[in-house]
Amino acid sequence: MTDTPPETGSETNPAPQDTSSRWLARYGTPLALGIAVVALGLSAWASFGGGFESRVRTYLVANPQILDEMIHARDQRAAAERIDRINAAVASMPQMLEPGPGEPVFGPADAAVTVVEYFDYRCPYCKAAAPGYLELMRANPDVRFIFREWPILDSGSTTVSQHAARAALLAHSQGKYLAVHQALMAESALSHEAIDRILAANGVDTGPNGQALMATGISRTLADVQAGAGAAGMDGTPTFFINGKASPSNDPAAIAQAIAAAR
Repeated sequence: MTDTPPETGSETNPAPQDTSSRWLARYGTPLALGIAVVALGLSAWASFGGGFESRVRTYLVANPQILDEMIHARDQRAAAERIDRINAAVASMPQMLEPGPGEPVFGPADAAVTVVEYFDYRCPYCKAAAPGYLELMRANPDVRFIFREWPILDSGSTTVSQHAARAALLAHSQGKYLAVHQALMAESALSHEAIDRILAANGVDTGPNGQALMATGISRTLADVQAGAGAAGMDGTPTFFINGKASPSNDPAAIAQAIAAAR
């Protein structure tokens, strides 16, 4: 390890939220609740007459917070079930959390606590957590931190996430990872041009026509990460693991508490 954590400001970011909920979780829940209410009304109407359905509707309209509470409870339950599934999968293949030969790792190899973060540079929640995560590194020199590049937000012909991950791994091979990582996370409008500018500003040599970015070792690292995450059923970034257990929260303060508990 040749680079050291760069300095960041002291401001704290709002606690990032879990990003694993997909379209169904966002739009399917209200739809499902609506269907359930209709079904309840029809069932009650058949047993007690049409007036019951009207009373149920009136009550829900007068107390909309009940639906909010139902949605919140449903989301919490789904998040807990997701974490349980991931932990069960990881427990059966703990080697997936071990760093590959080209991955950025900081802290002692024999540390009592190891933290692994899966992230994408285009993920807004990853960006929000990044400054606090670097602060955790500085505050916990006895903890091993593994940065796991997982570019999953590209779609169609877009390859910005992939390009950013390759750029960061190349910077790591030249001892310049943390400075490039921080700059990529801080860049609000990430693009191929912005990534290349960050590499140049940090003195990263990309070789003729950027060929170094396509090095076999970098491709293998990214493929291994994707294979492991897929096998574990992971579906969102950022995802943190503390001593092999997935964290239910992305908030650096919660990660700090998990580190203390793991000690």
